[in-house]
Amino acid sequence: MSLCFIEPQDAIRVIAESVGREARRQLLGELVRAWVDEIPEGELASHYAKAVADLDENDLSMLAAWHASMEVGTPLANRDFLVGAFKNLGDNRREALKIAAGLRGEDAFNAGVAEEQALESVLPWLSNERATELLAECLELYMWDRLGSEN
Repeated sequence: MSLCFIEPQDAIRVIAESVGREARRQLLGELVRAWVDEIPEGELASHYAKAVADLDENDLSMLAAWHASMEVGTPLANRDFLVGAFKNLGDNRREALKIAAGLRGEDAFNAGVAEEQALESVLPWLSNERATELLAECLELYMWDRLGSEN
């Protein structure tokens, strides 16, 4: 019997290609969250601004509602307010970016353009440790998908 060793990033790609649509959607969501965890503190604001710039009005409203729960002022569903309020979120800035990037990713996924681009652009940024953690989550999604989820 031979053993095959594969890097976590490559295993994540293989799993993404092997599961159904709903499991892929969840996998990409986990990928975005892992990527945000790896972003250096000083780059969070610029990534947030990029994510917010691509959101539609419905997504801006959802993000503004989340901002309201953080009590950073009267929430407005517009890009200028959301980007300006980002610095006041303190420890919640990563969570805000995860939400904004997740909404952006969801729109791209629904349009059928997100999967390969997300894998190619995000996986190289992950540390080996974070990729290994993500791989464990992907394996759970793989099992969930193969054991009979509705896809």
